[in-house]
Amino acid sequence: MAIRNVVQVGDEVLRQKCAAVENFDEKLWELLDDMKDTVKMEEGAGLAAPQVGVLRRVVVVDVEEGYFEFINPVIVSQKGEQSGWEGCLSVRGKSGIVSRPMKVKLNYYDRNGQKFQLQAKGFFARAICHELDHLDGVLYIDKATHIEKN
Repeated sequence: MAIRNVVQVGDEVLRQKCAAVENFDEKLWELLDDMKDTVKMEEGAGLAAPQVGVLRRVVVVDVEEGYFEFINPVIVSQKGEQSGWEGCLSVRGKSGIVSRPMKVKLNYYDRNGQKFQLQAKGFFARAICHELDHLDGVLYIDKATHIEKN
């Protein structure tokens, strides 16, 4: 396991669409372990693979509800709306107000290729939506209605 470098805004990798994971193997497990170490060291709520330079549909989320790994995640339903401040490990020194769904239902695979469904609400839903945007080359600053320097 290792701490990976977090790519910063301006790097083209953050604007690319990620490919689906097809091999649930040791290389994926190493990526997930490194992402877990990196998000914990950075004290973030989540991290997407493109933020560490890997163009695969892999996300980790570390929130009050626990630590989660989502491979090939897809939001299948969403309800309500919430607006609040967001920051990003790839956009240091800034935060912005972003509108997100209050609740989401997510289909995803775990590191072993087993399919799951999860429902999240509040900040957990916000973190999932933020990280899944990264998989399609979208940053919170693209959606923010107000941005401030920290």
